[in-house]
Amino acid sequence: MELSAAERRMLAGEEGHAARRSMEILVALGEIYGARRLLEVGSVQIAGVSYDNLGEAGLEFLEEMATDGRARVLATLNPAGIDVESYLELGIDEGFAAQQRRVLAAFGRMGVIPSCTCTPYLVGNLPRFGQRLAWSESSAVCFANSVLGARTNREGGPSALAAALTGRTPEYGLHLDEARQAEVLVEVEGPLRDETDYGVLGAALGKRLGPRIPLLRGCGGADLEALKSLCASIATFGGTALVHLEGVTPEPCAIPAERLVLGRAELEQTRAELEPGPGEIDFVSVGCPHLSLGELRRVAELLDGKQVRLETWVHVARPLKQLGDRAGYTRTIEAAGARFACDTCLVVAPIAGRFRGLVTSSAKALYYARAKHRLPAWLRPLEECLRIACEGDGGRAERGGERGGERGVERGGERGGEREVDR
Repeated sequence: MELSAAERRMLAGEEGHAARRSMEILVALGEIYGARRLLEVGSVQIAGVSYDNLGEAGLEFLEEMATDGRARVLATLNPAGIDVESYLELGIDEGFAAQQRRVLAAFGRMGVIPSCTCTPYLVGNLPRFGQRLAWSESSAVCFANSVLGARTNREGGPSALAAALTGRTPEYGLHLDEARQAEVLVEVEGPLRDETDYGVLGAALGKRLGPRIPLLRGCGGADLEALKSLCASIATFGGTALVHLEGVTPEPCAIPAERLVLGRAELEQTRAELEPGPGEIDFVSVGCPHLSLGELRRVAELLDGKQVRLETWVHVARPLKQLGDRAGYTRTIEAAGARFACDTCLVVAPIAGRFRGLVTSSAKALYYARAKHRLPAWLRPLEECLRIACEGDGGRAERGGERGGERGVERGGERGGEREVDR
């Protein structure tokens, strides 16, 4: 690799231990992928923040790097394993919280902003078109490439931290024009009515295409929340880090020869495949990726004057929750008995074994609830998730008609005495 004089100084250890270790990581990564040089990055977003994922070895690495490492560019964090203000109310013990605070303190000593959100573009880390990044969170990477037109590979936690401490990343993958071309034209037929539909679309694409890059027709009218859901889902189910969305993605894209049509039948088949069958629901979670301010307002409107009867978590970046405080949204949501879980989400929080069944508006959350926590999960629109939360032991979440002819889900219990799904 061709290194500048400043990069050679860092690699030689002339600018400290952490800078040297970081350059070793980046040079090794670049050599693996055949990069010719390192690029300067405009910002970094770092995953691998939750102690539930890091463990003691990861924490020791961070504390070692924090001895003299300092961020050279804007760097923000992915969600942690706790809400730093109300983890006890969420049932997370002090022992885990103490280790998580050590993680956040190490990042803080390195000058990394403890944003603790998977939607950095909503809270100040908003890149411009064409800007080089080193981001980690899969949904944010896909959003940055696909919606904002920035350029980033999906970094691992160590390589993202190395990029933050050097301001560099290797030039390979999605930093190259030739790697950003669409491989399959996908024509989406039939209406996409809400964010959950876009999550199902992402799952369908991920299952069929894997990491291949699609050019999508039929999603030009998607709003922020729909795009956030789509990017999270396709990255989760297929590993795709870039989707060309006709009418949205701000960079040119040649039309591929290969063509795929996805209609309502294919989407409803995917929706049915996501269903776990009979089970119990005692947990409701919304905000994966973290809610936008508009979604937070919707949650407040839907819960106004109501009371939840199931454990209900609302995930949102703390700066947006603070805006919700000022707008009165927080007061309405908490008066309904729902709990805010800022700084964290169900994907990275230590919740394994605590619940019997989840209903969520996020296809990504559904995937990780099952894969990581072995928690059965059902996918429903935001409005229905909150209706289920409030009805508790009464009524059904009917799943028939256009959304796939599914069975009804019966909920129960004052935060815990749930009935089984209708068999």
